[in-house]
Amino acid sequence: MAYSSQRDFVERLDAEGELIRITEPLRTDLEISVVADREMKAPHGGKALLIERPVLPNGKTSRFPVLINALGSYRRMAISLNVESVEEVAKQLGALMKAKPPKTLGEAWDLLVNGVDVIHAKPWRIPTGPCKEVIHRFDGGPGGSGTGVSADTAFSLANLPILKCWPQDGGPFITLPQVFTRDPDTGERNIGMYRMQVYTGTSTGMHWQIHKVAARHGKRYFETGQRMPVAVCLGGDPVMPFCATAPLPDGLDELLLAGFLRKRSVGLVKCETIDLEVPANSDFVLEGYVDPTEALRPEGPFGDHTGFYTPIDAYPTFHITAITHREDAIYPATIVGKPPMEDFYIGHASVRIFMPIFRMNFPEIVDIALPAEGVFHNLVFVSIKKQYPYQAYKIMHGLWGMGQMMFTKIIIVVDAHVNVHNTSDVLFHLCANIDPGRDSIITKGPCDALDHAPTVPNIGTHIGFDATTKIPGEGYTRGWPDEVSFPADLLADIEKRVPRKWGVRGA
Repeated sequence: MAYSSQRDFVERLDAEGELIRITEPLRTDLEISVVADREMKAPHGGKALLIERPVLPNGKTSRFPVLINALGSYRRMAISLNVESVEEVAKQLGALMKAKPPKTLGEAWDLLVNGVDVIHAKPWRIPTGPCKEVIHRFDGGPGGSGTGVSADTAFSLANLPILKCWPQDGGPFITLPQVFTRDPDTGERNIGMYRMQVYTGTSTGMHWQIHKVAARHGKRYFETGQRMPVAVCLGGDPVMPFCATAPLPDGLDELLLAGFLRKRSVGLVKCETIDLEVPANSDFVLEGYVDPTEALRPEGPFGDHTGFYTPIDAYPTFHITAITHREDAIYPATIVGKPPMEDFYIGHASVRIFMPIFRMNFPEIVDIALPAEGVFHNLVFVSIKKQYPYQAYKIMHGLWGMGQMMFTKIIIVVDAHVNVHNTSDVLFHLCANIDPGRDSIITKGPCDALDHAPTVPNIGTHIGFDATTKIPGEGYTRGWPDEVSFPADLLADIEKRVPRKWGVRGA
């Protein structure tokens, strides 16, 4: 059953023993981050934290509790999707990819039995929703003065428990936003996740990088000289932050994925001051605009998922024209930094769920892993069923050509029997199986804007290693040796006769 609210999700986490309620007052300036970082690095991702008394920079306690590390474990990611394991969702998506349109009632029933319920994927419009329980309007909307002065002086971003995550951060940052934009030509919706530095009570930075879909939308608005409507949702169904980060093809609506995952259509309501629609069950909605003709503003530094501070750079300003929220809203947050952090588990779920898509393009792929140490784009392990010479290089180039995989610094390709989720196993085969000059390739391409290593921002090099068994067609003629191992039947026999604890005295 889909979650009706973020509070509904919190109650589920509490019932599952996956939540710690913290009643001790904690400041939004660094203190919550210290506690969250400690919990994220606990075994298996620790627990979700509900900070019930967040203390604002002015010393007052916010009326809105903070939820953090909510998706920071394999178990909580599964709970957010209402499954026992994210592998269930991967199987459903795989079945959908292979499914043919049903011709009979029996075939339709088979699809439903296999979990392929796409009836509720398409979002639908409703007159109003919980996100409109409280409405605060500001000027600067269509026809407004643009000064950003609140018409409701009792409320602004200063009332929200927005975190300053790391000591050198340029200020508080909204870290778990769902940013809604629309292509002015096609009307296609996009939902992305871009950090937002708070400048004033009604303005923030909008850190959409040059490669992001929202930046492309912004470029078109710049060319027309029009204000770009933007809506930012916080909270709601926990599937929404996941969908905002999912590696969907450009132009595919994230709300379709959300409907598929939650087995219920996403109800949308029209914003109060801009022409966009947002999920009705959101906890907060920030309505506003970006003026593409306005000068860019310095944003940062920010302690990023790379484990380093990204420096000050120029980005657009988001001007807020209204804030609406639930009466009992919970503010969602995360922090990023040296792994492991909460975002590792979100990224892991993306890889697992979209594995059928990878295999549709590359049927030889057995498995893919993004180890935590690689902080997403830096390192990818791929195992394949090798059939012909240079097949590993085909996989490298193919992955570098798929969406955000273009940012991957290092790809290591191994044989099918290697466990890509065991970094030690991958590194053993890398070290054993490569002649670096023969089995590596360096190529040029786009780089992650957050990567501080390239000499020139956004462009650099990528390296791939073929750590598979070499075959004669690749010029190897020495005869590849077998790996040492015991026969499977002998292992099974010994396991029965001599238990693993047998050698322990007194066991």
